[in-house]
Amino acid sequence: MTTDIQTELKQAVERRRNFAIISHPDAGKTTLTEKLLLYGGAIHQAGAVKARRTQRKATSDWMAMEQQRGISITSTVLQFDYNNYQINLLDTPGHQDFSEDTYRTLAAADNAVMLIDAAKGLEPQTRKLFEVCKMRSLPIFTFINKLDRPGREPLESIDEIEQELGLQTYAVNWPIGMGDRFKGIFDRRQQAIHLFERRAHGSQQAEERVISLGDPKIEEYLDRDLYYQLKEDLELLGELGGELDLEAVHAGQMTPVFFGSAMTNFGVRLFLEAFLEYALKPGGRNSSLGVLDPIYPEFTGFVFKLQANMDPKHRDRVAFIRVCTGKFEKDMTVNHARTGKTIRLSRPQKLFAQDRESIETAYPGDVIGLNNPGVFAIGDTIYNGKKLEYEGIPCFSPELFAYLKNPNPSKFKQFQKGIQELREEGAVQIMYSMDDFKRDPILAAVGQLQFEVVQFRMQNEYGVETTIEPLPYNLARWVAGGWDAIEKAGRIFNTLTVKDNWGRPVLLFKNEWNLQQVKEDHPELQLNAIAPVGSGLQPEN
Repeated sequence: MTTDIQTELKQAVERRRNFAIISHPDAGKTTLTEKLLLYGGAIHQAGAVKARRTQRKATSDWMAMEQQRGISITSTVLQFDYNNYQINLLDTPGHQDFSEDTYRTLAAADNAVMLIDAAKGLEPQTRKLFEVCKMRSLPIFTFINKLDRPGREPLESIDEIEQELGLQTYAVNWPIGMGDRFKGIFDRRQQAIHLFERRAHGSQQAEERVISLGDPKIEEYLDRDLYYQLKEDLELLGELGGELDLEAVHAGQMTPVFFGSAMTNFGVRLFLEAFLEYALKPGGRNSSLGVLDPIYPEFTGFVFKLQANMDPKHRDRVAFIRVCTGKFEKDMTVNHARTGKTIRLSRPQKLFAQDRESIETAYPGDVIGLNNPGVFAIGDTIYNGKKLEYEGIPCFSPELFAYLKNPNPSKFKQFQKGIQELREEGAVQIMYSMDDFKRDPILAAVGQLQFEVVQFRMQNEYGVETTIEPLPYNLARWVAGGWDAIEKAGRIFNTLTVKDNWGRPVLLFKNEWNLQQVKEDHPELQLNAIAPVGSGLQPEN
C-alpha cells in the first residue's frame, strides 16, 4: 500500500512546478502573469480574460481597492496546466509597500522568477526580494522584460546581475534588436531564431516564424545589420564561456536569463517551456522531524497566507495551504500542530485569483484554499502521522508605526473583529503598547499604503471609520531571550517597548543611530531584524 501511494506521489511531484514572480513595481509583473496564463490555456484572450468555465475580469487583482488604483496589493494563487505540467503560480503584490505579503508567499514557492525592466535594470524592491530568495536558496529565473522599448544593452543587464547580486548567469536566449526594431529571440537551446509578428496589443499568442541560424534565406526575414549583430553577440557569448549548470541553478547560485516582451508576447512561450524543463520540482522541507521528502506518505502542509473577505457576499476567510508531503483528500481529518486539535478539511478549493472551484485531491507543490473560521494562523502546520512542525515563516522589520484609533465607541465590536481578522491575515503587523492606558493597536508596516489599505478595508468590510496617529519610529528589533532579557537589561533609553502578535518583546527605534547606541549601552541584548511568525523558536542572531 505504501509503495502504491509513493508511486502515485512521485508521478504527481514530477509534473508539478511552483513559482512566484518578484519584481519592482511597473516592471510588468501583472502583464507577464497574464501572458503566462494565456500561453498556459487558462485564459483565451489577455485583457478580456475568459476562463474555461466563466468570463473573468482581466487580472489577478481582485480586491476593490486594487481595481480602483490599478495596483497589486495582495497575493493570489493561479493554477493551470501546460504540456502535462501542473503549474502553481503564486502571484505577489507589485507595490513595494506590500513586500511582507511577498516574503510569506516566497516561503511557499519552490522557484522564483525575477522580472527586470530592460531600461531600468535592478531596482530597490527587486533587490530586497532577491535577498529573501537568497536566504532560502531558491532557484531564480530572470526574465528581462520590455525589449519592445528602448533599453540597456543585454550584456550590460547580465553584467549588473553578476556584479550586484553575485549570481552567475547563463543566457538561455538572446534578443534580436530592441525597441521598434525588436524582431525576435535566438533560442540557444534549439539553436533557432524565432521571429515574431508584432500586433497592436498582445491579446493573442504571438505568431512565430522559426528559422535556423544558417538558413540561406535568413536575410529575407531579418535586416542585414540585425543578423550580423546577432552573430557578433553569439560569438561574444561563446567566448565568455560557461555552461548551464542545473545544480547551481537549483542551489540559487546561477540564474538562467531570458529576454522578451510580455506586452507583445515576444519570448513568453520560449521562457515558459524552458522554465518548466529547468525549474525545481517540489522538494523536501525542513521540519521538527528533519527534512521531509514530498513522497513521505503522510499528508502534511502549512499555512502561508490568510485572506479575509475574498467573497464580499459571505465575508469569508480563506487559509492558503501549501501541500508539502503526502496526498490531500477532501474531508480528510488532520492534526493541528499549534493547538493539538483534530480538524476536518471540508470544502477545499482550487484557487484562481478570487474565483474558486472545489477539488477532491491535491499533491505536494499544490496550494489549496480552506475556509478558515478562526482556526488557522500564518505559519501553522497541519499533519497526519507523527507529530511535526515546519519552520515558522519569518516576519521582517517594519519601517512605519502608527496607532489605529476608533473614534466611534458604538463600533467597538466591529473594530475589534476587523483588527483580529486583518491581524490573522497578516495584512499588517499589529503590536501593542505596554502602557495600560494605551490600548489602541499599533500598526507596523513596510509602507504608508498598508495603512491606507487597513483603513479602507476597516471602512469597506467592517463598517468602521478609523483614524491614524503616527509614531516617531522607523526600526523594530525583536529581543532574543524574551521578557527575561528585557528585565535584566534594565532601563533602555530612547526606545519604545511593545509586544507583537505573539506577546514577544519588540523594541522600536527612531533611527539607525538610536539602534547603534542601544547596542553599545546593552551589549548583552541580542536584537533581531527578522523573527519567525507564530513559532516558539528563538529568532536567529
